[in-house]
Amino acid sequence: MTVLLAVGTRKGLWLFRSDDRRTWTSDGPHFLMQETAAVAVDTRSSTPRIYAGVMSWHWGPTLAWSDDLGATWHETENAAIRFPDDTGEALGRVWQIQPDTADRPDVVWAGCEPTSLWRSDDRGETFSLVRGLWDHPHRKDWAPGFGGAAVHTIVPDAETSKVTVAMSTGGVYVSDDGSEGWTPRNRGIHVSFSPDEYPEYGQCVHKVAVDAGDPQRMYLQNHHGVYRSDDGGGQWVSIADGLPSDFGFFVLGSPTTPGTAWVMPLEADARRIPVGGRMRVYRTTDAGASWEEQGEGLPDSSYTVVLRDAACVDPLSPTGLYLGTRDGVVYASADDGASWQVVADHLPDVLSVRAAVV
Repeated sequence: MTVLLAVGTRKGLWLFRSDDRRTWTSDGPHFLMQETAAVAVDTRSSTPRIYAGVMSWHWGPTLAWSDDLGATWHETENAAIRFPDDTGEALGRVWQIQPDTADRPDVVWAGCEPTSLWRSDDRGETFSLVRGLWDHPHRKDWAPGFGGAAVHTIVPDAETSKVTVAMSTGGVYVSDDGSEGWTPRNRGIHVSFSPDEYPEYGQCVHKVAVDAGDPQRMYLQNHHGVYRSDDGGGQWVSIADGLPSDFGFFVLGSPTTPGTAWVMPLEADARRIPVGGRMRVYRTTDAGASWEEQGEGLPDSSYTVVLRDAACVDPLSPTGLYLGTRDGVVYASADDGASWQVVADHLPDVLSVRAAVV
């Protein structure tokens, strides 16, 4: 068993490997001085494929892939992701790369800036714009958050063709076929900065994760608020009681243990630092009814943050958790978040982290 940890930063991509999730070897940087806002590791075939959404400030954005664990990289001639001429748009960044389920081994999704969803049917070598979402009548009102205007979360359903996406600031949308009929699913999510505190759409959703026990149960970290839905996003209820703050960027769901999820509360709005300057993760094992603080090995004096895609879990048991900070430190836990160690430090600003068994 080897765990591969892909870490995308403001200035390139690093790959770490471990056979015990405690001792790590480093490979990189790849794409030095190119922003790597999205990474993914696709293990659905016998040959794992690593994806990297990179941005060169000279050449612009692109999507690259490697089938030999980073030894060589490839790009599609004339770009894998190109806006159709009639849109009048150009790709700003790739913010999310999401392999579909094992039943659809060639399908890969991408969430991009400007706010758009893309589908590939050839393992990410070419993509098509999902016009049903692009042409949605709400799109004119989807304003950029501080992280840009992008689809930043893509959740393919494990049992059907349904796809859930989230964006800032637009909220959660669901399509039964991942193509047409996109419906906002934001009922119950509070918007503190809007005259209508519970609008149909326009929420600043930061991240969505799925529960291991039921694909209809989802967890959501909002700009303000932590929520759970038990019906695929039809209704959201607050589960923030017991947390020191309801503001944060990421939410992680356990891939193996139903009812288990993690968040990192931050002091809200302009402060955006760990509560009290103590970096801590909070875990629920009862679907948000209660929370416990975890932090052995995390710093007691920290004024950095973990962005929404700079946190992930691995598929093992106990669950491995991984955090990358804006001051270039990567932390790992091999015991469901109970204790942490440093994988790497002095990296550039970490933007994306993904783990897989290869």
